[in-house]
Amino acid sequence: MKLIVRTLLLCALALPAWAQAPQPPEVAARQYLLLDVSSNQILAEREADTQAEPASLTKLMTAYLVFNALKEKRLTLQQELPVSQRAWAERKGDPSLMFIDTTMRPKVDELLHGMIVQSGNDASVALAEGVSGTVEQFVELMNRQAKAWGLKNTQFKNVTGMSEPGHYSSARDLSVIAAHLIVDHAEYYGYYKVREYTYNKIKQGNRNLLLARDPSVDGLKTGYTDAAGYCLITSAQREFPNGKRRLLSVVLGTASKEARANESQKLLNWGYSAWDGLRLYEGGKTLAEVEVWKGQAKKAKLGAAQPVFVTVPRGEGAKLQTEMKRTDPLIAPLQKGQRVGTLTVKSAGGTLLAELPVVVQEAVPEAGLMGRLWDAMRLWIK
Repeated sequence: MKLIVRTLLLCALALPAWAQAPQPPEVAARQYLLLDVSSNQILAEREADTQAEPASLTKLMTAYLVFNALKEKRLTLQQELPVSQRAWAERKGDPSLMFIDTTMRPKVDELLHGMIVQSGNDASVALAEGVSGTVEQFVELMNRQAKAWGLKNTQFKNVTGMSEPGHYSSARDLSVIAAHLIVDHAEYYGYYKVREYTYNKIKQGNRNLLLARDPSVDGLKTGYTDAAGYCLITSAQREFPNGKRRLLSVVLGTASKEARANESQKLLNWGYSAWDGLRLYEGGKTLAEVEVWKGQAKKAKLGAAQPVFVTVPRGEGAKLQTEMKRTDPLIAPLQKGQRVGTLTVKSAGGTLLAELPVVVQEAVPEAGLMGRLWDAMRLWIK
């Protein structure tokens, strides 16, 4: 799953025009989107590109950049960070707090729990300052990352999600941020399923109600401001006979905590019940053996560079069309992993579902002089 998402993540495939496409449920939210992360296909959406306040969903990007710093060894989980007056001052404006103060030196691990589980604005500021020195410099990083991912409807003004002119995102852009976080930082994703956390003798529960209701749900983040309404990005992973499927729902602008949980659950259940996730090919498996010229071997083994997943309406899998296009003739030397073609998967109506590289699975060294001359003559005649 990790490789296919990294290949296609910046251009999630829109819902194809199936002959009998499942109708999504009625969703009481201003905007929503349901993404199958395994195939990177959007299964349902409404007003997904409309700019909206992201509230504390902003903290997904904050966390992503902190995880980057951890991976790059610019921070460690056990490193202690100072609490600035600015971080402490967050308690003046909002109840979403970890309750740190300027006399403390919390560890990065503690601050991550505080930001993710407790949705602490104070923890978010402390982490941003720990990574970049100032909040302003960290916000620049956030916007630079959004631009690198091609997010057209996102602009950050702060690291917490508090209402501020010019601070906005969209359901589609938020799904990209969340999917990148899941895929790029799988080693840190476990923070999002922690149901409660205690710091300084203050215990707070995770506001994502689905963590307690659905055992397949393992993240991600809630958000609320008066302007944004109640928002929730939820991810679930369920086991099926042909492997695991991960779905991601984004629900923005609902009326209550219960509503955002109920509408998210509705989307997830519909995505799993109305759609089939198919693993068409295993990564590294041979799909074809084709002729090689001027090589020590006469055939080259070709396969998909990664597993091929697609999502189709229930029962439509038998109607898929697959095609492999190669850059023939294949002339040695060929390196293992060298791209020599493209594998496409289309719906019965011709809509593109997946397009992936075809690569050489075993290297084919160049033949000796006589072998090369003989094949050169054969190619000339051909």
